[in-house]
Amino acid sequence: MALNQDVSSLKKEKQLTEEEFMISGLLGILILIAGLACLVKGGDWLVDGSVSIAKHFNVPEIVIGLTLVAFGTSAPELLVNIFAAIDGNGDIAFGNIIGSNIVNIGLILGVSLLFRDLVIKKTTTAFEVPLVILSALMVLILASDMWLDGRTIVELSRSEGGILLLFFIIFMIYNGFLAKQEGFEAEEDIKVVSLPWAIVFFITGLVLLIVGGKLTVTGAVSTARALGIPERLIALTIVAVGTSLPEMAASIAAARKGSSDIAVGNILGSNLFNVFFILGISGLIRPIGISAGIQRDIAFNLVFPLVVWILMLAGKGKISKKSGSILIVMYALYILQLGILK
Repeated sequence: MALNQDVSSLKKEKQLTEEEFMISGLLGILILIAGLACLVKGGDWLVDGSVSIAKHFNVPEIVIGLTLVAFGTSAPELLVNIFAAIDGNGDIAFGNIIGSNIVNIGLILGVSLLFRDLVIKKTTTAFEVPLVILSALMVLILASDMWLDGRTIVELSRSEGGILLLFFIIFMIYNGFLAKQEGFEAEEDIKVVSLPWAIVFFITGLVLLIVGGKLTVTGAVSTARALGIPERLIALTIVAVGTSLPEMAASIAAARKGSSDIAVGNILGSNLFNVFFILGISGLIRPIGISAGIQRDIAFNLVFPLVVWILMLAGKGKISKKSGSILIVMYALYILQLGILK
């Protein structure tokens, strides 16, 4: 009789544990969704507010485009990585950046190309895409820690974060010279609001970004633990797609309007910004540990821009709708292997 009671008690405890895990997983997903929503809206309001403030003080359009708009659209990735670095969560930090870069090329560029063929500038093929490839190669090399620090522990150190930031400065200087020579083309019509409202938008956007960044990291970790899956999978998929929504909206809208420079430039610029600036800042905050699983994704991060470069060279000045289909299939296969190999 006592034995039956013990068995019954164990079953109830197991059932309770499963129910707790389900509740924990659902709560984690809700927190994650709330965090991503705050990040996207916060980024929008931060851009609207900061651009309006800059306009009121007659800041040149080129400066607005290269700094405020660029930083604003990448703010979701930045805030997620800051909190992930502070918490010492390397899988979230690396997964967010690597996942966002793969989403940018495989999904966003792929979908953008379905609307029309995109004309590619010579500078894009000759310099910008190779620079994206270089950034991906640098992450692959720096993540190994074999040359610079001579350590066996795999991590992105502070010195390596500094190297990435140095490349970011070089990239921004190049952008400045290029914009002066060719003229700056705004991503969208900038709506200027009154100065008091601009300040409200700026502060509210910043608060939403901070709250959203913390909620996203917390939600991602909680969801992964409740579902019993690696945290990097959540970062590489849900978090990466969520933080890439600003780039997705901008590139698809530009492609539909036939603005090839904006559609392609936004994606390439975002990838460079993610690696050189955001990953660099993350490494400076705290050395980021790199798990064995994420190293495979870092390799995929190199494959995607290489394929795009080949497609651009083969297209001789343009990249076709067929290329878009290839990129989407590649992204689908990448997601499939994530589920299989974990």
